[in-house]
Amino acid sequence: MRGMSVGTSRARGSRDARRAPAPRHGDLAELGVDPDELPDGLVVADEHGRVICFNAAAERITAVPARDALGQRLEKALPLEDLEGRRWWQLTDPYGGLAIRRRQPERNLLLPGGREVLVSARYVRSEPAGPVRRVVVSLRDTEARRRTERSHAELIATVAHELRSPLTSVKGFTATLLAKWERFTDDQKRLMLETVDADADRVTRLIAELLDISRIDSGRLEVRRQPVDIGAAVGRHIQAYVAAGQPADRFLLRIEQPLPSLWADPDKIDQVLSNLLENAVRHGEGTVTIDITATASPREDEGHEAAATSVTVSDEGPGIPEESMNRVFTRFWRGSKRGGTGLGLYIVKGIVEAHGGTITVGRGPQGGAEFRFTLPVAAPAYLT
Repeated sequence: MRGMSVGTSRARGSRDARRAPAPRHGDLAELGVDPDELPDGLVVADEHGRVICFNAAAERITAVPARDALGQRLEKALPLEDLEGRRWWQLTDPYGGLAIRRRQPERNLLLPGGREVLVSARYVRSEPAGPVRRVVVSLRDTEARRRTERSHAELIATVAHELRSPLTSVKGFTATLLAKWERFTDDQKRLMLETVDADADRVTRLIAELLDISRIDSGRLEVRRQPVDIGAAVGRHIQAYVAAGQPADRFLLRIEQPLPSLWADPDKIDQVLSNLLENAVRHGEGTVTIDITATASPREDEGHEAAATSVTVSDEGPGIPEESMNRVFTRFWRGSKRGGTGLGLYIVKGIVEAHGGTITVGRGPQGGAEFRFTLPVAAPAYLT
């Protein structure tokens, strides 16, 4: 371990050990943990303010070799400044400040060269108001937070862009109708109102997608299970496409019988099917094939296989490039043709996983894209 001083405690008798409560914490060495195994940077200074631990993550974050930091004064080994250019250790004065202070909350500070780092500190005292025995500093790179912030910024920009078009249309048509109602024929009024209705549906779908993303990201996506006839659900979607003008022979539905009873959230399964079929129709070519089969879903925790239902949607188009397949289920991924928010498949994956299922993407028998999701079919616990 990189200069970490290890304290030892005097052994107690077996009777005292049995009476004493289990310790809440222990020295890293006693726990068998090497500081270099920690994911965050760890810097520890002794009671004299000299660095006695500088782990590998701290080296990576600060670009300072441990051999140069060990034995140095903390303020020299870790010359941090706040965003206003003030010396951080002079401001906080961990060794000479108030005796009641125990920690410094996490905040953004600057390393030499202006690189940002997230820093928090803990003051270890021998007794509540005694002198500082150790200063333990945690360092975290800000790159993960920046990626999250960029993702949020992209989401806001995408939503703003997608909302602007339908709202502009709604505003334009309603303003025109209000100002010139008597000048339009009934057919013209109907056409305008149908356009407004379609744009309102588009806005509603986008808001629903945003709510789904929020629930998926926070782990709060609720699944209300009830019996679902997956074959009938697919059939309804096919009928809707045929009614909208797609040729009936473009769709091939194959159902393997018998299928086990599927317990799932029908609305969310409809959402999954809608996204997958829309992708196949919009981006694919030729026949869209939907295969529904009974399969086995391994349950590692119980050591046996459980019944499951698999749905495979494939087309005969150009397919998805190999280099893009690992990004298909991420936010904002779009196929070769522009259009849409790029959020649909991200939501599909979240819904399938909320059911305890899995979803994969690959290349179909005819070379097009193939999506396959598998759902466990076990009934809810209160019915078994």
